[in-house]
Amino acid sequence: MSVEEEVMRIQKKLSKMTSEDGSGQEQALDLLKELQNLNINLEVLTKTRIGMTVNALRKSSKDEEVISLSKLLIKNWKKFLSDSNDGNKKSSSSSSEAKPKKEKEEKPKRDDREKDKEKKLPSQFPPTSNTTDSVRLKCREMLAAAIKTDSKPDDFDGCASAEELADELEEAIFSEFKNTDMRYKNRVRSRIANLKDPKNPTLRTNFRIGAISASRLATMTAEEMANDEVKQLRDRFNKEAINDAQLATAQGTKTDMLKCGKCKKRNCTYNQLQTRSSDEPMTTFVLCNECGNRWKFC
Repeated sequence: MSVEEEVMRIQKKLSKMTSEDGSGQEQALDLLKELQNLNINLEVLTKTRIGMTVNALRKSSKDEEVISLSKLLIKNWKKFLSDSNDGNKKSSSSSSEAKPKKEKEEKPKRDDREKDKEKKLPSQFPPTSNTTDSVRLKCREMLAAAIKTDSKPDDFDGCASAEELADELEEAIFSEFKNTDMRYKNRVRSRIANLKDPKNPTLRTNFRIGAISASRLATMTAEEMANDEVKQLRDRFNKEAINDAQLATAQGTKTDMLKCGKCKKRNCTYNQLQTRSSDEPMTTFVLCNECGNRWKFC
């Protein structure tokens, strides 16, 4: 049996224990120890979503050993992200060490004006932050707030804090654009909107437990970040568009999925166009075939 199959088997048992409101967890500790001995990688963690199950078990259990081992597992799985960032840290460290010692010794001390500027930084990001740019700091603050959506302080014990994750995510976005222009701001806004989406808790949770890395989330398309309901709707639209390709070219695609806000009928025709940047979703234009009402949505 593969590692993924073993994890899925254990997950089913743990999920059943969690659904029983904390009862029937006598075997939970043994199952967690089995997980601890398995060679689980980031791919297995993402496919099985075992992190979410273990975190749910931790919150429902009253057994201190179960809670402690659950926290340890989540913390260890979080280290997968650290491994991917080690290369960048080492290269940065090497370039720093290569500088002549004399240059470091001659570096002047910060004057009073610089110190006053640091005191004005947001409390969430102290003077030790790797940037003092006001735009970047504000973006990190808003990203942290979005990451905390619908979560309690102890929901992700053992995982990186929302502020740390916001730092990593903003840094990954800034590394791509090298400035804080409109492309950078649009990318940050789209991450905030999807992380705050109440219908998309899976994206938030996967990011909090490390199943999705900051570098990955920074480049995900709107389709990849969308909640399951939106994905299903898009898939159905795509299938209809393929089946009615010739009709779509001439006059749009007919559908009974959409309801007109005026006449309340379900006899509509829609077209989809890319009206914004490529990492934003397509805009859907809808026409009611009954009363002629038109509207659009993304």
